[in-house]
Amino acid sequence: MLLKKCLCFGVMLFYLYTLAFCIFMTDTLRIPAPIIFCLLLLFFVQKPILRFSYYNELVIFIIGVFLYQVVGLDDYRGFFATLITIIVCSLYFNYFIGSSKLRYYTSVFLFFSLLIFSMLIMVLDHNLQATIDPIRSTLLGEQVKQSPSGVAVAQFTFGYQVAAVTTFIFIAACTCKQYLIIRIIVLSACIICIYLGMNRSALISFGTAVTLFLFIYYRYKAILLVAATVIICFGLYNYVIKDNLDTKNNILSKNQAKEANDYNRANMAAENLKIYADYPFGLIFYGKTWDEVTYRNPLFTFGLSSHNSYLMFITLLGPFVGLGLLAGIYYKPIRLFWQTIKNVQYKGIAIYVALFFSFLAISLNALSHNGWLMSVDGPTIFLYFAVLHHDKLIENQPQDQLSMA
Repeated sequence: MLLKKCLCFGVMLFYLYTLAFCIFMTDTLRIPAPIIFCLLLLFFVQKPILRFSYYNELVIFIIGVFLYQVVGLDDYRGFFATLITIIVCSLYFNYFIGSSKLRYYTSVFLFFSLLIFSMLIMVLDHNLQATIDPIRSTLLGEQVKQSPSGVAVAQFTFGYQVAAVTTFIFIAACTCKQYLIIRIIVLSACIICIYLGMNRSALISFGTAVTLFLFIYYRYKAILLVAATVIICFGLYNYVIKDNLDTKNNILSKNQAKEANDYNRANMAAENLKIYADYPFGLIFYGKTWDEVTYRNPLFTFGLSSHNSYLMFITLLGPFVGLGLLAGIYYKPIRLFWQTIKNVQYKGIAIYVALFFSFLAISLNALSHNGWLMSVDGPTIFLYFAVLHHDKLIENQPQDQLSMA
Protein backbone atom coordinates (compact mmCIF):
# COMPACT_ATOMS: atom_id res chain seq x y z
CA MET A 1 0.00 0.00 0.00
CA LEU A 2 2.82 2.43 0.87
CA LEU A 3 4.63 1.58 -2.38
CA LYS A 4 1.44 2.19 -4.35
CA LYS A 5 0.96 5.58 -2.70
CA CYS A 6 4.58 6.55 -3.40
CA LEU A 7 4.28 5.50 -7.04
CA CYS A 8 1.02 7.41 -7.39
CA PHE A 9 2.54 10.55 -5.86
CA GLY A 10 5.66 10.29 -8.04
CA VAL A 11 3.76 9.86 -11.31
CA MET A 12 1.42 12.73 -10.36
CA LEU A 13 4.43 14.96 -9.68
CA PHE A 14 6.00 14.12 -13.05
CA TYR A 15 2.73 14.77 -14.88
CA LEU A 16 2.29 18.18 -13.26
CA TYR A 17 5.96 18.94 -13.93
CA THR A 18 5.61 18.34 -17.67
CA LEU A 19 2.37 20.32 -17.76
CA ALA A 20 3.58 23.30 -15.72
CA PHE A 21 6.75 23.79 -17.74
CA CYS A 22 5.28 23.13 -21.20
CA ILE A 23 7.39 20.07 -21.90
CA PHE A 24 5.44 18.93 -24.92
CA MET A 25 7.69 18.39 -27.92
CA THR A 26 11.38 17.78 -27.15
CA ASP A 27 14.28 16.01 -28.79
CA THR A 28 13.87 13.12 -26.36
CA LEU A 29 10.09 12.73 -26.57
CA ARG A 30 8.55 13.57 -29.92
CA ILE A 31 5.04 13.44 -28.45
CA PRO A 32 3.54 15.70 -25.77
CA ALA A 33 5.23 14.53 -22.59
CA PRO A 34 2.20 14.91 -20.23
CA ILE A 35 0.33 12.11 -22.00
CA ILE A 36 2.80 9.46 -20.80
CA PHE A 37 2.40 10.20 -17.11
CA CYS A 38 -1.34 10.81 -17.28
CA LEU A 39 -1.89 7.39 -18.86
CA LEU A 40 0.07 5.88 -15.99
CA LEU A 41 -2.10 7.75 -13.50
CA LEU A 42 -5.21 6.10 -14.92
CA PHE A 43 -4.01 2.91 -13.20
CA PHE A 44 -4.48 4.72 -9.88
CA VAL A 45 -8.07 5.81 -10.49
CA GLN A 46 -10.07 5.20 -7.32
CA LYS A 47 -13.13 7.41 -7.02
CA PRO A 48 -13.69 9.01 -10.42
CA ILE A 49 -16.63 11.12 -11.47
CA LEU A 50 -18.56 8.40 -13.27
CA ARG A 51 -19.82 10.60 -16.11
CA PHE A 52 -17.25 12.49 -18.17
CA SER A 53 -17.99 16.13 -17.40
CA TYR A 54 -16.04 18.06 -20.01
CA TYR A 55 -17.61 17.09 -23.35
CA ASN A 56 -18.83 20.61 -24.11
CA GLU A 57 -15.48 22.19 -23.27
CA LEU A 58 -13.58 19.69 -25.41
CA VAL A 59 -15.86 20.25 -28.41
CA ILE A 60 -15.24 24.01 -28.19
CA PHE A 61 -11.50 23.45 -27.78
CA ILE A 62 -11.33 21.08 -30.77
CA ILE A 63 -13.18 23.52 -33.02
CA GLY A 64 -11.24 26.55 -31.79
CA VAL A 65 -7.79 24.95 -31.92
CA PHE A 66 -8.46 23.47 -35.37
CA LEU A 67 -9.63 26.78 -36.86
CA TYR A 68 -6.86 28.74 -35.17
CA GLN A 69 -3.87 26.40 -35.53
CA VAL A 70 -4.66 24.48 -38.73
CA VAL A 71 -6.86 26.76 -40.84
CA GLY A 72 -5.45 30.06 -39.60
CA LEU A 73 -1.77 29.30 -38.98
CA ASP A 74 -1.27 26.03 -40.91
CA ASP A 75 0.40 24.53 -37.85
CA TYR A 76 -0.57 20.85 -37.75
CA ARG A 77 2.10 19.92 -35.25
CA GLY A 78 0.98 22.60 -32.82
CA PHE A 79 -2.64 21.51 -33.31
CA PHE A 80 -2.03 17.90 -32.29
CA ALA A 81 0.31 18.81 -29.40
CA THR A 82 -2.16 21.35 -28.02
CA LEU A 83 -5.20 19.13 -28.42
CA ILE A 84 -3.55 16.10 -26.82
CA THR A 85 -2.44 18.20 -23.86
CA ILE A 86 -5.95 19.60 -23.34
CA ILE A 87 -7.62 16.19 -23.59
CA VAL A 88 -5.09 14.61 -21.23
CA CYS A 89 -5.61 17.39 -18.66
CA SER A 90 -9.38 16.88 -18.75
CA LEU A 91 -8.86 13.13 -18.20
CA TYR A 92 -6.54 13.88 -15.29
CA PHE A 93 -9.14 15.96 -13.47
CA ASN A 94 -12.17 13.89 -14.40
CA TYR A 95 -10.83 10.42 -13.68
CA PHE A 96 -7.70 10.66 -11.55
CA ILE A 97 -8.83 13.46 -9.25
CA GLY A 98 -12.47 12.56 -9.64
CA SER A 99 -14.37 13.32 -6.45
CA SER A 100 -11.32 13.31 -4.17
CA LYS A 101 -10.69 16.60 -2.42
CA LEU A 102 -7.36 15.25 -1.20
CA ARG A 103 -6.09 14.63 -4.72
CA TYR A 104 -7.44 17.98 -5.87
CA TYR A 105 -5.67 20.03 -3.22
CA THR A 106 -2.54 17.89 -3.43
CA SER A 107 -2.39 18.62 -7.15
CA VAL A 108 -2.79 22.36 -6.51
CA PHE A 109 -0.06 22.25 -3.85
CA LEU A 110 2.36 20.34 -6.08
CA PHE A 111 1.66 22.51 -9.09
CA PHE A 112 2.38 25.78 -7.33
CA SER A 113 5.36 24.24 -5.53
CA LEU A 114 6.83 23.56 -8.97
CA LEU A 115 6.23 27.19 -9.96
CA ILE A 116 7.90 28.38 -6.74
CA PHE A 117 10.84 26.13 -7.61
CA SER A 118 11.00 27.90 -10.98
CA MET A 119 11.09 31.26 -9.15
CA LEU A 120 14.10 30.06 -7.12
CA ILE A 121 15.86 28.95 -10.31
CA MET A 122 15.23 32.41 -11.77
CA VAL A 123 16.72 34.19 -8.76
CA LEU A 124 19.82 31.97 -8.86
CA ASP A 125 20.12 32.51 -12.61
CA HIS A 126 20.75 36.21 -12.04
CA ASN A 127 24.03 35.52 -10.23
CA LEU A 128 25.04 32.03 -11.37
CA GLN A 129 24.01 32.00 -15.01
CA ALA A 130 26.90 29.80 -16.19
CA THR A 131 25.89 27.14 -13.68
CA ILE A 132 22.11 27.49 -13.76
CA ASP A 133 21.52 27.62 -17.54
CA PRO A 134 22.82 24.06 -18.14
CA ILE A 135 20.58 22.92 -15.28
CA ARG A 136 17.63 24.70 -16.90
CA SER A 137 18.35 22.97 -20.21
CA THR A 138 18.46 19.60 -18.46
CA LEU A 139 15.18 20.26 -16.64
CA LEU A 140 13.46 21.27 -19.88
CA GLY A 141 15.04 18.74 -22.21
CA GLU A 142 15.97 21.45 -24.72
CA GLN A 143 18.27 24.43 -25.11
CA VAL A 144 17.18 27.60 -23.28
CA LYS A 145 16.91 30.75 -25.39
CA GLN A 146 16.80 33.59 -22.85
CA SER A 147 18.40 34.28 -19.50
CA PRO A 148 17.99 35.03 -16.68
CA SER A 149 14.80 33.05 -16.28
CA GLY A 150 13.32 30.08 -14.44
CA VAL A 151 12.31 26.66 -15.73
CA ALA A 152 11.28 28.03 -19.11
CA VAL A 153 12.90 28.28 -22.53
CA ALA A 154 12.19 32.01 -22.88
CA GLN A 155 11.33 34.90 -20.58
CA PHE A 156 7.86 35.47 -22.04
CA THR A 157 6.97 31.85 -21.21
CA PHE A 158 8.31 32.36 -17.72
CA GLY A 159 6.04 35.41 -17.39
CA TYR A 160 2.97 33.16 -17.25
CA GLN A 161 4.51 31.31 -14.33
CA VAL A 162 5.29 34.56 -12.49
CA ALA A 163 1.79 35.96 -13.01
CA ALA A 164 0.15 32.73 -11.81
CA VAL A 165 2.25 31.97 -8.73
CA THR A 166 2.57 35.50 -7.33
CA THR A 167 -1.16 36.14 -7.60
CA PHE A 168 -2.00 32.78 -6.05
CA ILE A 169 0.30 32.88 -3.03
CA PHE A 170 -0.53 36.48 -2.07
CA ILE A 171 -4.30 36.04 -2.34
CA ALA A 172 -4.09 32.67 -0.57
CA ALA A 173 -2.24 34.39 2.29
CA CYS A 174 -5.14 36.86 2.53
CA THR A 175 -8.04 34.41 2.19
CA CYS A 176 -6.46 31.95 4.63
CA LYS A 177 -6.28 34.87 7.07
CA GLN A 178 -2.56 34.64 7.79
CA TYR A 179 -0.89 37.06 10.18
CA LEU A 180 -0.18 40.51 8.79
CA ILE A 181 3.58 39.94 8.91
CA ILE A 182 3.15 36.78 6.82
CA ARG A 183 1.17 38.70 4.20
CA ILE A 184 3.84 41.40 4.05
CA ILE A 185 6.59 38.79 3.63
CA VAL A 186 4.62 37.05 0.88
CA LEU A 187 3.95 40.35 -0.88
CA SER A 188 7.65 41.22 -0.69
CA ALA A 189 8.58 37.86 -2.20
CA CYS A 190 6.06 38.44 -5.00
CA ILE A 191 7.47 41.88 -5.79
CA ILE A 192 11.02 40.51 -5.87
CA CYS A 193 10.00 37.71 -8.24
CA ILE A 194 8.22 40.14 -10.55
CA TYR A 195 11.10 42.64 -10.40
CA LEU A 196 13.72 40.04 -11.30
CA GLY A 197 11.38 38.15 -13.63
CA MET A 198 11.57 40.95 -16.20
CA ASN A 199 7.95 40.67 -17.37
CA ARG A 200 6.04 43.93 -17.51
CA SER A 201 2.85 42.14 -18.48
CA ALA A 202 3.14 39.92 -15.38
CA LEU A 203 3.38 43.05 -13.21
CA ILE A 204 0.24 44.52 -14.81
CA SER A 205 -1.63 41.21 -14.54
CA PHE A 206 -0.64 40.74 -10.90
CA GLY A 207 -1.52 44.33 -10.01
CA THR A 208 -4.91 44.19 -11.73
CA ALA A 209 -5.95 40.82 -10.26
CA VAL A 210 -4.78 41.69 -6.74
CA THR A 211 -6.40 45.14 -6.78
CA LEU A 212 -9.72 43.65 -7.93
CA PHE A 213 -9.48 41.00 -5.22
CA LEU A 214 -8.75 43.56 -2.49
CA PHE A 215 -11.80 45.63 -3.39
CA ILE A 216 -14.04 42.54 -3.50
CA TYR A 217 -12.65 41.02 -0.30
CA TYR A 218 -12.05 44.10 1.86
CA ARG A 219 -14.46 46.54 0.19
CA TYR A 220 -13.80 50.12 1.35
CA LYS A 221 -10.79 49.08 3.40
CA ALA A 222 -9.12 48.20 0.11
CA ILE A 223 -8.33 51.87 -0.54
CA LEU A 224 -6.05 51.92 2.49
CA LEU A 225 -4.63 48.50 1.64
CA VAL A 226 -3.78 49.50 -1.93
CA ALA A 227 -2.14 52.68 -0.64
CA ALA A 228 -0.19 50.65 1.94
CA THR A 229 0.84 48.17 -0.75
CA VAL A 230 2.17 50.97 -2.95
CA ILE A 231 4.14 52.38 -0.01
CA ILE A 232 5.55 48.92 0.82
CA CYS A 233 6.57 48.40 -2.80
CA PHE A 234 8.19 51.84 -2.95
CA GLY A 235 10.09 51.25 0.28
CA LEU A 236 11.05 47.71 -0.70
CA TYR A 237 12.46 48.94 -4.00
CA ASN A 238 14.40 51.90 -2.59
CA TYR A 239 15.83 50.27 0.53
CA VAL A 240 16.13 46.59 -0.37
CA ILE A 241 15.89 45.76 -4.07
CA LYS A 242 17.65 48.72 -5.63
CA ASP A 243 21.03 48.21 -3.96
CA ASN A 244 21.00 44.52 -3.09
CA LEU A 245 19.58 42.72 -6.10
CA ASP A 246 20.53 42.56 -9.77
CA THR A 247 20.53 46.12 -11.14
CA LYS A 248 21.27 45.09 -14.73
CA ASN A 249 18.63 42.45 -15.47
CA ASN A 250 15.33 43.56 -13.99
CA ILE A 251 11.94 44.81 -15.06
CA LEU A 252 12.96 48.50 -14.93
CA SER A 253 16.13 48.11 -16.97
CA LYS A 254 14.22 46.03 -19.52
CA ASN A 255 11.58 48.75 -19.81
CA GLN A 256 14.30 51.32 -20.58
CA ALA A 257 16.03 49.14 -23.16
CA LYS A 258 15.79 49.79 -26.89
CA GLU A 259 13.87 46.55 -27.42
CA ALA A 260 11.07 47.85 -25.21
CA ASN A 261 10.24 50.43 -27.87
CA ASP A 262 10.88 48.08 -30.78
CA TYR A 263 8.17 45.74 -29.50
CA ASN A 264 5.73 48.27 -28.10
CA ARG A 265 2.49 46.36 -27.54
CA ALA A 266 0.24 49.35 -28.28
CA ASN A 267 1.86 49.94 -31.68
CA MET A 268 1.70 46.25 -32.53
CA ALA A 269 -1.98 46.09 -31.56
CA ALA A 270 -2.66 49.17 -33.71
CA GLU A 271 -1.04 47.48 -36.71
CA ASN A 272 -3.11 44.37 -36.02
CA LEU A 273 -6.30 46.45 -35.95
CA LYS A 274 -5.42 47.87 -39.38
CA ILE A 275 -5.24 44.33 -40.73
CA TYR A 276 -8.52 43.46 -39.05
CA ALA A 277 -10.16 46.52 -40.65
CA ASP A 278 -9.10 45.21 -44.07
CA TYR A 279 -10.47 41.72 -43.34
CA PRO A 280 -13.35 42.29 -40.90
CA PHE A 281 -14.86 38.78 -41.20
CA GLY A 282 -11.62 37.03 -40.32
CA LEU A 283 -8.63 35.96 -42.39
CA ILE A 284 -9.81 32.36 -42.73
CA PHE A 285 -12.92 33.55 -44.62
CA TYR A 286 -10.75 35.42 -47.13
CA GLY A 287 -8.39 32.50 -47.66
CA LYS A 288 -5.50 34.54 -46.22
CA THR A 289 -2.73 33.61 -43.82
CA TRP A 290 -1.10 35.88 -41.29
CA ASP A 291 2.15 36.07 -43.30
CA GLU A 292 0.27 37.07 -46.46
CA VAL A 293 -1.42 40.09 -44.89
CA THR A 294 1.51 41.45 -42.85
CA TYR A 295 4.03 42.20 -45.58
CA ARG A 296 2.97 45.85 -45.73
CA ASN A 297 3.13 46.36 -41.99
CA PRO A 298 6.63 47.37 -40.84
CA LEU A 299 6.22 45.91 -37.35
CA PHE A 300 5.41 42.42 -38.66
CA THR A 301 8.15 41.98 -41.26
CA PHE A 302 9.86 39.23 -39.24
CA GLY A 303 6.80 37.05 -38.68
CA LEU A 304 5.79 38.72 -35.44
CA SER A 305 2.21 38.90 -34.28
CA SER A 306 0.49 41.63 -32.29
CA HIS A 307 1.40 39.77 -29.08
CA ASN A 308 -2.24 39.86 -28.07
CA SER A 309 -3.64 36.34 -28.21
CA TYR A 310 -7.30 37.40 -28.13
CA LEU A 311 -6.85 40.01 -30.86
CA MET A 312 -4.98 37.49 -33.00
CA PHE A 313 -7.73 34.91 -32.45
CA ILE A 314 -10.46 37.32 -33.57
CA THR A 315 -8.34 38.58 -36.49
CA LEU A 316 -7.95 35.04 -37.82
CA LEU A 317 -11.46 33.73 -37.07
CA GLY A 318 -13.50 36.91 -37.27
CA PRO A 319 -15.89 38.46 -34.73
CA PHE A 320 -18.72 35.95 -35.06
CA VAL A 321 -16.78 32.70 -34.84
CA GLY A 322 -13.98 34.13 -32.67
CA LEU A 323 -16.16 35.85 -30.08
CA GLY A 324 -18.58 32.92 -30.07
CA LEU A 325 -15.81 30.46 -29.22
CA LEU A 326 -14.38 32.81 -26.58
CA ALA A 327 -17.82 33.08 -25.00
CA GLY A 328 -18.13 29.29 -24.98
CA ILE A 329 -14.72 28.82 -23.38
CA TYR A 330 -15.07 31.44 -20.66
CA TYR A 331 -18.80 31.18 -19.94
CA LYS A 332 -18.49 28.68 -17.08
CA PRO A 333 -15.47 30.35 -15.41
CA ILE A 334 -17.27 33.70 -15.48
CA ARG A 335 -20.46 32.16 -14.10
CA LEU A 336 -18.51 30.45 -11.33
CA PHE A 337 -16.66 33.69 -10.60
CA TRP A 338 -19.92 35.51 -9.82
CA GLN A 339 -20.99 32.66 -7.58
CA THR A 340 -17.64 32.67 -5.79
CA ILE A 341 -17.42 36.37 -5.00
CA LYS A 342 -20.77 36.15 -3.19
CA ASN A 343 -19.08 33.87 -0.64
CA VAL A 344 -15.55 35.25 -0.94
CA GLN A 345 -15.23 35.66 2.84
CA TYR A 346 -15.93 31.97 3.50
CA LYS A 347 -12.67 30.36 4.60
CA GLY A 348 -13.70 26.98 3.19
CA ILE A 349 -13.11 28.24 -0.37
CA ALA A 350 -9.95 30.24 0.44
CA ILE A 351 -7.72 28.26 -1.94
CA TYR A 352 -10.39 28.23 -4.63
CA VAL A 353 -10.61 32.04 -4.55
CA ALA A 354 -6.82 32.22 -4.96
CA LEU A 355 -7.03 29.81 -7.91
CA PHE A 356 -9.70 31.94 -9.54
CA PHE A 357 -7.70 35.15 -9.36
CA SER A 358 -4.56 33.33 -10.48
CA PHE A 359 -6.47 32.20 -13.57
CA LEU A 360 -7.65 35.78 -14.06
CA ALA A 361 -4.08 37.08 -13.87
CA ILE A 362 -2.76 34.58 -16.38
CA SER A 363 -5.68 35.34 -18.70
CA LEU A 364 -4.85 39.05 -18.53
CA ASN A 365 -1.20 38.22 -19.24
CA ALA A 366 -2.31 36.82 -22.61
CA LEU A 367 -3.26 40.36 -23.68
CA SER A 368 0.46 40.99 -24.21
CA HIS A 369 1.59 37.59 -25.55
CA ASN A 370 0.72 34.88 -28.05
CA GLY A 371 0.38 32.06 -25.54
CA TRP A 372 -3.00 31.48 -23.95
CA LEU A 373 -5.61 28.87 -23.20
CA MET A 374 -5.90 27.73 -26.83
CA SER A 375 -2.15 27.09 -27.03
CA VAL A 376 -1.78 25.77 -23.44
CA ASP A 377 1.23 28.04 -23.01
CA GLY A 378 2.13 28.31 -19.36
CA PRO A 379 -0.03 26.87 -16.55
CA THR A 380 -3.27 28.14 -18.13
CA ILE A 381 -4.84 24.77 -18.91
CA PHE A 382 -4.26 23.45 -15.38
CA LEU A 383 -5.86 26.51 -13.82
CA TYR A 384 -8.77 26.37 -16.25
CA PHE A 385 -9.73 22.80 -15.32
CA ALA A 386 -8.89 23.39 -11.65
CA VAL A 387 -11.42 26.24 -11.59
CA LEU A 388 -14.09 24.14 -13.32
CA HIS A 389 -13.43 20.98 -11.33
CA HIS A 390 -14.01 22.53 -7.92
CA ASP A 391 -17.64 22.90 -8.92
CA LYS A 392 -17.68 19.18 -9.80
CA LEU A 393 -16.31 18.33 -6.35
CA ILE A 394 -19.22 20.14 -4.73
CA GLU A 395 -21.77 18.48 -7.02
CA ASN A 396 -20.42 15.02 -6.22
CA GLN A 397 -20.21 15.56 -2.45
CA PRO A 398 -16.47 14.94 -2.03
CA GLN A 399 -15.23 13.08 1.01
CA ASP A 400 -12.23 14.39 2.97
CA GLN A 401 -11.11 10.94 4.00
CA LEU A 402 -10.37 9.68 0.48
CA SER A 403 -6.86 8.30 0.20
CA MET A 404 -4.22 9.16 -2.38
CA ALA A 405 -4.20 5.74 -3.99
